[in-house]
Amino acid sequence: MTDVTSTTSRRAALRFLGAGTGAAAAGALLAACSSVQEGANNNSGNKGAGRFPSTPQWKFVFVNHVTTNSFFTPTRTGFADAAALLGIPEPAWQGSENGNVAEMASAMKTAVDNNADGIAIALTDNNAFVDLTKQALAKGIPVIAYNANASNNYPLTYVGQDLYLSGFQMGQRIAKDVTSGDILVGISQPGGNNVQPRMDGIIAALKQAAPGVTVKSINTGAEQAAELNALTAAYTGNQGAKGIYAVDAGSTAACAKLITDRGLTGKIHGGGFDLLQDTLNGVKSGALDFTIDQSPYLQGFLPVLYLYLYRLSGTLVAPPVTDTGLTFVTKETADGYLSANSKFEGGNKTDVINMPKAIPLPPAQVLNR
Repeated sequence: MTDVTSTTSRRAALRFLGAGTGAAAAGALLAACSSVQEGANNNSGNKGAGRFPSTPQWKFVFVNHVTTNSFFTPTRTGFADAAALLGIPEPAWQGSENGNVAEMASAMKTAVDNNADGIAIALTDNNAFVDLTKQALAKGIPVIAYNANASNNYPLTYVGQDLYLSGFQMGQRIAKDVTSGDILVGISQPGGNNVQPRMDGIIAALKQAAPGVTVKSINTGAEQAAELNALTAAYTGNQGAKGIYAVDAGSTAACAKLITDRGLTGKIHGGGFDLLQDTLNGVKSGALDFTIDQSPYLQGFLPVLYLYLYRLSGTLVAPPVTDTGLTFVTKETADGYLSANSKFEGGNKTDVINMPKAIPLPPAQVLNR
């Protein structure tokens, strides 16, 4: 137990340092853009955005594994906002609709061959993008990983959640409600770097905190429309399960709908990741005990800022590793997300959201760094 605890503490410390460094870089950039609208309107000619010099119209490319998945709606809003702030074209959005690694690799190769000015890619596979990353860097094209990372690849940095730690903390949360029996855990792409570390973290945490719990992994597939069917079939064959959980957005929304439609609210536990409408409604109604917010908006916004600064500085401003965080959303806090319906979490509203009268204390390990 000591080893895993120290590992998670180390990861928490690294997460804070990464997030802090990222916040500082983003803060410096935002401060420099003191005349954002003026800069955006006059980015051609001799004036750049804000106080920055005039730059080429740098074109960045985002390569994604599920390009039509609604989880990434705020990610796309984030990179569009960052591009508008800087007065550069909105990045291209390419890849696969259903997790096809070959299609992602083809999109990345096209970006490299066309001399994109920067590439952000979800490194869902350990091997498929290694040579392509090397080729891009050799041509002077910076590459940033977002949402998913691969330990044997060579991106300049990673912007996204600490996926294993998020799964571990989810497992600890599950252990408060379920101490024995089976739980079903939906996973859209077993083995994928974007979700498998979470599953591994859940299993490791439960081995420590609730060894009587057995995790039954359910392959729900990468297409949102099929995830509910997969979980429904799994539950039909395992109606004694004590909980229905998931490690991706679509599967979590399916958990909420399954528990609601079957009248299982209050009779079975549930939870998962991200902030799709069905998920938030499920948390509010009590169908789910929680969901986890990983700030998908930042996973689009920050890579654009980092790529821009890296090019602007001729590589002197190196992009920091940035953990986009982990926030448990519960019945008590779900209203804030639902009422805001903000673009930051995939909603339609672009209004300024009122600040609360007081800010809750962050976790102690952040304060006691």
